Amino acid sequence: MSTARERIVDALERVLIEEGPAAATLEHVAEGAGVSKGGLLYHFGSKEALFEGLLGRLTDSSQDPAPATDARGAITEYLRLSMVADDAFSTTLLAALRLVGAPGVDVPAALSAASEQWFEQVRPHIADPVTARLIQLVGDGLYLNALISAPASPHDDAVIARLLGEVEPH
Repeated sequence: MSTARERIVDALERVLIEEGPAAATLEHVAEGAGVSKGGLLYHFGSKEALFEGLLGRLTDSSQDPAPATDARGAITEYLRLSMVADDAFSTTLLAALRLVGAPGVDVPAALSAASEQWFEQVRPHIADPVTARLIQLVGDGLYLNALISAPASPHDDAVIARLLGEVEPH
C-alpha cells in the first residue's frame, strides 16, 4: 500500500506528463492524490518542495543496485536495462523533464545525479575511463531510443558484444 506522500508524487507525475507544468497546481495534484490541499502541504510545504520531492524520487530510484557479477555481466545488465523505458523510473524521468526551466527547481542537476548513480553500478568493473564513458554514452543512447519508443535496432546485440570486447576488468 502506498503512503500519502507517494500518492502525491504519483499524482504530480500524472499531471505533469498528461497536462504539463501549468496544470500542476497544489489543488489539482491534491485532488489527483485523493488528499486535501492541507494534506499535501503537510507532506510538501510548497509547490517547490513538491517538485523537489519528485526529483528526490528520481535520484532515489537511481540507487537501486543492479546485481553486480563480473565485469561483462554488470555491463551487459546495464546496457540491457538501458533499453527499458516502460518502468517507474522512466515515468518519473518524463515528469521531471516537464519541469525543465521551472524557477527554483534544478532539474539538470537531478538528471545528472541520477545518471551518475545508475552508472556507478558499472564503473567499478571497467579499468579504462574512456571505455567506461563510451559504455555510459551507449547506454544513454539506447535509453533515449527506448524512451521515444523507436524500434530496437537489429544491431543492438552486436553493439553490446563489441563494447564487451573493449572491456578490461579491474
